[in-house]
This record gives sequence, structure tokens and C-alpha cells, in this order.
Amino acid sequence: MHFLPENIDNYVVAHSQEEPIILQELSKETWQKVLNPRMLSGAFQGRVLSMIAKLTQPKTILEIGTYTGYSALCLAEGLHSDGKIITIDKNEELETLQNKYFEKSGYQNKIEQLVGDATKIIPKIDEKFDLVFIDADKSNYINYFNLIIDKMNPGGIILSDNVLWSGKVVEELNPKDIDTKILIAYNKHLNTDDRIETVLLPIRDGLTVSRVK
Repeated sequence: MHFLPENIDNYVVAHSQEEPIILQELSKETWQKVLNPRMLSGAFQGRVLSMIAKLTQPKTILEIGTYTGYSALCLAEGLHSDGKIITIDKNEELETLQNKYFEKSGYQNKIEQLVGDATKIIPKIDEKFDLVFIDADKSNYINYFNLIIDKMNPGGIILSDNVLWSGKVVEELNPKDIDTKILIAYNKHLNTDDRIETVLLPIRDGLTVSRVK
């Protein structure tokens, strides 16, 4: 869902950095072969992720929700020369496609793929992170935040995707809509937790940037 008028949105995209060819290829193959291709970060948001990573040059990145690897490759563009990404996804069937493009990109040796339940994997990771990208099941967003906040380096960045949830966060809440209910609570939490400072950007489906104090 786009929250800007279509002509303005098109202008913004047209005047932003072009999507690299390898990501065009990955996007095309995702749409051809994988269920729910709308889960892909997409060209414009991918360039935003790349820019944030390039501005911060993180040494350690945690990504919660790999999908087909598009966002991991965007974030990898800004990695410190000695940096690495740990990316977690519960769907092992996507590993082949992920690896195809990780190897093609040249970032294969900087990306560690973990498969399983992120809520169980994260506590076992003995790392401090400079950047975390949360883009998995919305019902666990608060749990993910609670698991990673004490693993963040000072000045670290937490990115949270889909926080506008197609506009549902400002509509009358359906009591049975657990994802929306949790996202509303999550957005409030990010804006009131005194350990971080937060800006919610109306990019595509909403992207929150939180900086750890």
C-alpha cells in the first residue's frame, strides 16, 4: 500500500537510486517462484535500507525474516569491511534461492543464515548489534524487540517494517485481528521506551527507525 498520491510516489521512486541488476533478478524470480511475493522489500524500500546501512556502516547486523534474501543484500551494501549479517528465517525451503543470490552478490561469506524460530535462536546469539532489521511475523514484534534491545550497541539502529500495516493501525480495530493489535502496541512502545529515540517513516507500508541511546 502506498500512502502518497500515486504521481508523487512515482516521482519519488524515479528520483531515487536505481535498483541494482542483481536485485532486479532476485525480485523477478521471487515473483515467479515464491508464495506471497508481496513480502519482498521492493526496490524503493531496498534503496532506503541500503542508504541507512551505508550511513551507519554497521559491523554486525541482525535480520529477523530473511524471506528470499532481498533485504539482506540491500543491508550488506553498507556493511563495514569487517562486518557480517546474521539473518533468521523459519522457512528452510527458501535457502536454495537465498544462496543463489548471496553467492552471486559476493556477500556469501559475510552472511550467516539461521533457520528456525527467531524467539529461540536470538537468546543463543552471543553478539552485540549495530543494526537490526525486524521484518517477520507481526505477532512477535514486541518479543523480538525485547530480545534484541539488550544486545544493541550504543547508537545502534533498530529498523521495523510494516508498522502501518496497510493503514489498519489507524482504523477501528477488529478484536480478532491480533497482528494489528500488537502492531499498535508495538508502535506505542517504540515511541515511549526511554532507551531509544524513534521516527516512523511513511515509506511503503511504514518503516520505523529507532536509535539506541
